[in-house]
Amino acid sequence: MKIIVLDRDGVVNVDSDEHIKSEAEWQPIEGSIETIAELSSAGFKVAIATNQSGLGRGLFAEHDLANIHHKLCYMVEELGGIVDGIFYCPHLPADVCSCRKPNVGLLQQIEREFNCSLSGTFFVGDSLSDIKAARAFGCTPVLVKTGKGLGTLQRLSSAERAELHVFENLAAAKQLLLSFA
Repeated sequence: MKIIVLDRDGVVNVDSDEHIKSEAEWQPIEGSIETIAELSSAGFKVAIATNQSGLGRGLFAEHDLANIHHKLCYMVEELGGIVDGIFYCPHLPADVCSCRKPNVGLLQQIEREFNCSLSGTFFVGDSLSDIKAARAFGCTPVLVKTGKGLGTLQRLSSAERAELHVFENLAAAKQLLLSFA
């Protein structure tokens, strides 16, 4: 089974330090929806693993998050693709949980849901927590410069950068991702 794991905010959609709290605030990054649809059409299962501490902070409710994810899935489906699963952590950074990245609980959930191994799978993210979760779980991290990505890249040592695939955005990473089809 071919599977791709994507972070959401900063990879698929424009990120905000104020959190994405509603369907109206959720706006895709140029080319991301098309890329997800193309990955899906090429036979990949697409899973999204996202920290959503805005839930734990009371900034939005579960139905708001469901509406945001419905919008994302609908846009991908309009282009002939499918998002196979969206896995999220609702906890605050200070909470002790296994699912908040850089912990690997979301990746474990994906493996259970799809009855697969994510070892070697590409995990596309924009933050250090995405990179750490990917490496801790045996995934291949891909960093995009959108969202927090450029800042993340600047904080990495040259040795850490050398071990990463780095792209301007998800659309630019598409050829690498498809090369493992």
